[in-house]
Amino acid sequence: MSRSTDHVEAFNTAVTTGDWDTFATRFAADATMTFTNVPAGPFHGRAAIAEAYRTNPPTETMRLLDDTRFAWASGPTGTMHLTWTPTGHVQSLTITFD
Repeated sequence: MSRSTDHVEAFNTAVTTGDWDTFATRFAADATMTFTNVPAGPFHGRAAIAEAYRTNPPTETMRLLDDTRFAWASGPTGTMHLTWTPTGHVQSLTITFD
């Protein structure tokens, strides 16, 4: 399983359970999460990322189309670029919605 696949599966679990704090542990303590084409973020640090998910939780699951492209359950698509720490945590996540 690729890291991206694992990340999306963890995201989908958080969507269905509402457990965004567990999902946030996937991020490095100093991680960044940035969005393009939407007025959100950027978010700096695991705590800020967790808070962003808790206060405005996504309600749709997603599926990977390839290693960077995804589709929401309702159909719209986007791109996510992930970088990783040597320990396997997400260092940065940039999300672009089409």
